[in-house]
This record gives sequence, structure tokens and C-alpha cells, in this order.
Amino acid sequence: MATSATTSAAPQRPEAPLTGDERTQLNGFLDYLRATVVWKSSGLTDEQASRSLVPSKLTTIAGLVQHLTYVEQYWFSVVFDGIEDPWKEVLKTDPDAEFRVAADSSIEQIIADYQAECQRSREVAAKRDLADEVPFRDKGTVNLRFVLAHLVEETGRHAGHLDLLRELIDGVTGE
Repeated sequence: MATSATTSAAPQRPEAPLTGDERTQLNGFLDYLRATVVWKSSGLTDEQASRSLVPSKLTTIAGLVQHLTYVEQYWFSVVFDGIEDPWKEVLKTDPDAEFRVAADSSIEQIIADYQAECQRSREVAAKRDLADEVPFRDKGTVNLRFVLAHLVEETGRHAGHLDLLRELIDGVTGE
């Protein structure tokens, strides 16, 4: 497989800090992973980004980035900032809708939406302490520390999926 010259260059990602307080390190790892998602998704055609390469038809680059956009929006804007969940009704009838809606958008737009949502998430998190708790479903409360740790896990897991899909599409590899 040929490696795409567009994305074979070193990615522009912030390094996660080796030292610092808990917030600095959680935010640092999350921003590193967010930048990895953008790197792994950039430089593709819309067809490549929407190509299904594994048995799960939901696992496309475009679908994964759209899913991560929803995850950012849900945890920070809906859970912590209290906005109404714009996906609530759609997800009742199609629990995987956020993976499918990406098929109707360009990969550039999906990436731009993801970056904008990540910026909103940073702004919401910056207004809160790690120990701040908000009501969460019928489970009681959740704090910002949990949400940041969860987003590191979720974004890291899907960055790994993106890494494998990208290699299958055009041979681009990297950490």
C-alpha cells in the first residue's frame, strides 16, 4: 500500500506533560489523543473516510470521528453544561445514529465539527473543578475527574481503531 504524502509528515500534536497536577496531565493526554484523531482522519477523500473495512458497518473513519464528536458533546455540554441532548430522540430509535450520520457529510466538515466540539469541551471543563459533581441519569452524580478520565479512555480506544483503519486505507501508520 502506498503511504499518503499528506499525512505521512509528523503530526502536529501537543505532547502530554510528563509532570504537572492532575488536571494538567488529564487535559494534556486528552488533547494529545484529540489531535491524534484529527491526524488519523485528515488527508482522506470522503469515500475513503466512509469506507467500511471491517465486518462492523459502523466502523468507518468518518463514523468514528462523528461518534467522538457526540461523546464530547454529551459529556461536557449535556452532562456538565446542562444543554438539552440534541441526539436524545434520534438515539431512541437508532442507538448507533451518530456513526451513520457521518455518511452525509464531508470528512473535512466532520473533522471541523469535532475540533469545534473539543474546544467547547475545553471551555466547559475550564469553568469547573475536578471534584465538581453534577446529577447523572439515575446513577447519582458524576464528577469532572471521571469525565476527563473517561474521555481519555474513549478517545484513546477509538484513536487505535482509526490507526488500524487508516493503515488499511492507504498504509499510513504511526503512533
